[in-house]
Amino acid sequence: MLSRGRSTAGFPRLLPTALVTVAFAIIIFGAQHVVAQDAKKALATGDTALVARGQYIVEGVAVCGNCHTPRKPNGELDRSRWLAGAPVPYLPARPTSDWPSVAPRLAGLPPTSNAGMVTLLTTGVWVTGKPLRDPMPHFQMTRADAEAIVAYLKSLNSGH
Repeated sequence: MLSRGRSTAGFPRLLPTALVTVAFAIIIFGAQHVVAQDAKKALATGDTALVARGQYIVEGVAVCGNCHTPRKPNGELDRSRWLAGAPVPYLPARPTSDWPSVAPRLAGLPPTSNAGMVTLLTTGVWVTGKPLRDPMPHFQMTRADAEAIVAYLKSLNSGH
């Protein structure tokens, strides 16, 4: 029995909706957790499919090499120093004091931890908590895609 004028008349109708909502949340969270766990296992074992997926995203979608790979004197990308870090080849249309002059090395040992790289690629935010500076795209990748990229980058020889 409820006191102070509270009623339980709507409770039976809300219960099925609440149960469905909770069950849906558990299923979605569980699926995301399984994907993240599978990606972590693949990172630890060097899963070739995960590395290949990361390579496809880096080379064919995000085209990271355009900024993070040094160029030969003729302007072509120097594939022998793939993703080794390079001067940023673009200038802003309007001068800005915050424009980076160098794109960091990504090959072998990226500039931050696996978790930091995943955060960068899924949120567009650097490990300092600040948004990435232009011209770096502010990616909003899935966690699985970001983890594939990290696996690919770690599979590369850093050249150092």
